[in-house]
Amino acid sequence: MRSEELRRLTASEPLTLEQEHSMQRSWREDADKCTFIVLDAEKWQARPSTTEESCMAGDVNLFLTDLGDPSLGEIEVMIAEPSCRRRGFGTEAVIMMMSYGVTKLGLTKFEAKIGQGNEPSIRMFQKLHFEQVAVSSVFQEVTLRLTMNERERQWLLEQTSHVEERCYGDGSLESQ
Repeated sequence: MRSEELRRLTASEPLTLEQEHSMQRSWREDADKCTFIVLDAEKWQARPSTTEESCMAGDVNLFLTDLGDPSLGEIEVMIAEPSCRRRGFGTEAVIMMMSYGVTKLGLTKFEAKIGQGNEPSIRMFQKLHFEQVAVSSVFQEVTLRLTMNERERQWLLEQTSHVEERCYGDGSLESQ
């Protein structure tokens, strides 16, 4: 990640190529992490020969961090492509990842840890009904939490009723 702004907003450190490859292996192999790559659908559909890489907007991640509470997932989102920000990509990605967490992993609670200066992300999570539960002056971040009750669950499932899950393997999509 070369963008200083993105590193500041996501509290990320620059990585070497070897560290980046190691992280990618971890995402693929570890059972306690999920990631979805966010693509710009308009760009993807505009030209049949467009590559996925050229349509990448960011990612959304889910961590299963608390071994004592398998119903809790920590969620984060990053829309890296500046032209894709403030277009609803982050909101849609978070909703889809939460739906996956609820329906496939049995999650009932979500946390988001966000840098105190990242007002756009804080506002986005608050619009998704997350509430601030902690502030860390040491890490300069706020923790937001959402506990899924039946009303929240139904709302989430309605928001994602149009989503179709597909397997992704060797570059081809196969419908499940």
